[in-house]
Amino acid sequence: MNLVKVKISNFRCYQQEVEVDIDSLTTLVGKNDVGKSTVLEALEIFFNNATVKIDSSDANVYSASDEVTITCEFDNLPEKIVLDSGAVTNLKEEFLLNEFGRLEIKKVYDCSKKTPTVEAFILALHPVNTPYNNLLDLKEKELQSLVKQLGLDASLKGNPGMRKAIWSSADSLEMDKVAMAVSKPKEDSKRLWEQIDSYLPFFALFQSDRNSSDADNEVQDPMKAAITAALSEVQEDINRIQTKVREKAEEIAQNTYDALQKLDPRLAKTLAPQFTPPTPAKWNGLFTVKMDTEDGIPLNKRGSGVRRMILVSFFKAEAERRLRSNNKRSIIYAIEEPETAQHPNNQRILIESFKSLAAEPGCQVLLTTHSPGLASELPVDSIRYIENINGSLHVKAGVDVFADVAAALGLTPDSRVKLLICVEGPTDVQALKSLSRALYLEDHTIPDLSTDPRVAFVLLGGSTLKHWVDQHYLKGIGCKEFHLYDADVARYAASVEEVNARGDGSYATLTNKYEIECYLHCQAILEGCGVEVVVNDHPQDGWTVPKIFAEAYSTAKQLDGRLKDNTAKTYLANNAFPNMTSLMIKERDSVGEVESWFRRMAEMMI
Repeated sequence: MNLVKVKISNFRCYQQEVEVDIDSLTTLVGKNDVGKSTVLEALEIFFNNATVKIDSSDANVYSASDEVTITCEFDNLPEKIVLDSGAVTNLKEEFLLNEFGRLEIKKVYDCSKKTPTVEAFILALHPVNTPYNNLLDLKEKELQSLVKQLGLDASLKGNPGMRKAIWSSADSLEMDKVAMAVSKPKEDSKRLWEQIDSYLPFFALFQSDRNSSDADNEVQDPMKAAITAALSEVQEDINRIQTKVREKAEEIAQNTYDALQKLDPRLAKTLAPQFTPPTPAKWNGLFTVKMDTEDGIPLNKRGSGVRRMILVSFFKAEAERRLRSNNKRSIIYAIEEPETAQHPNNQRILIESFKSLAAEPGCQVLLTTHSPGLASELPVDSIRYIENINGSLHVKAGVDVFADVAAALGLTPDSRVKLLICVEGPTDVQALKSLSRALYLEDHTIPDLSTDPRVAFVLLGGSTLKHWVDQHYLKGIGCKEFHLYDADVARYAASVEEVNARGDGSYATLTNKYEIECYLHCQAILEGCGVEVVVNDHPQDGWTVPKIFAEAYSTAKQLDGRLKDNTAKTYLANNAFPNMTSLMIKERDSVGEVESWFRRMAEMMI
């Protein structure tokens, strides 16, 4: 399941109901104390009520009501649900979906009590006319009696089949959106809720401010999330579960350590997981993983920057692990202010890890941030702007709010920019930065686009907030433009002619090869991705380089299904292009086309 929307009402600062659309990557932006973290904590309460628990003081102080409601909508629903009787059904046939075909679950918390209680409801378009309105609450004998009463030719075995027959027999079903209580359900409604609950995504919250303790969630939560997934796969006996958990945890700890070594090998010599198994009566308590650094120093005794570095390493390793796994259950990572105590270089690593995670099926990432640097590199369609208007909170998205977001974060273009490089998408940016860097290392007269402050990238459609800012502000001040488009789209030829006809010093060209990935060297792919592929200049029978790579990588890593082409492009941009060398470029481009792009750019920056 994927979370697509959360609605919050009467919870802390959100007195009136607000809706937040959730995507694979969602970034909450706004001024201090406007309610960004409150959204993440509301989701933590909805899914777990553990890291953050509902409290009697959580109801809005200006409201006369003590009831807090948190509602979540999900898509990508299970195709079938198996009840404990072995009967197979699905949410659509049981009329458990809302008007958009989604599963909508509302939880109501009674904060008038010292320890708030919760009641859960499924909000669905459901029959409301008698006798079709309460079939999920009827026992098997009651359903059999109703089938006979209606004179239906239907099997008297299997509750889902009898319900379907009864609903189908109606001349007309009066449908309305109803709240079906599932906290204390009867009969099959109880069994359906148990099955639905088992499909809900795992939710892991990482907060920016917390006390240092041996179970510091900055490290504990990712380990617990992985362990929970492992426990869901092994159910036979205690020893097998302990063995499986230990293997999974050590694998993740090693991946995290390997990633950390690449960032700063001096930071910690060892990371040793120490396990405390739960008692037999508390398997749901799972395991505690304690990580010690060099000389047995507990991780919580190290600086906050070190602990957050472990978090960076985890997300980098987890992005790679998720790509290799075929985990069937979704997971949501919610990270509050990931830029806290992080060097800008590590912030960039985090951003790329978040993007990679969010691109994987069954994985979503939610962020809050105050950092202009971090927000500027995030996709514009991930931005949700929370604003206080005359005491009322509003959540906005879309192109109309980008200027507000840029102003709130103090995002302005670099005044040193002399040249706008206009390309199709974010993978083209990474490719050009890597290729120019490789040539620059051999010849410093070629600009290094990864560090040169004189250039800014503009993407068709404005992929990231920084790209939007650059496009919005810089296009109006007379910067020259260098346009580079793949040869795979016919309409770009007209755009090239139009740019070159301006007479303002701008320049546009198409790639000689089919697309930017065709300039990769097979050795760079092997070094960065671990698979051997043939790189052709143009597609062979429709097989583009990203498609060939996706097939080879998915087969080699035994993925559940083939990578999507866009995911393959992202993986090549992040892992293969950085391995390109000047020699590799010359082997793949003997006519010097790539070098000519950058020499033209250098001339345009004078």
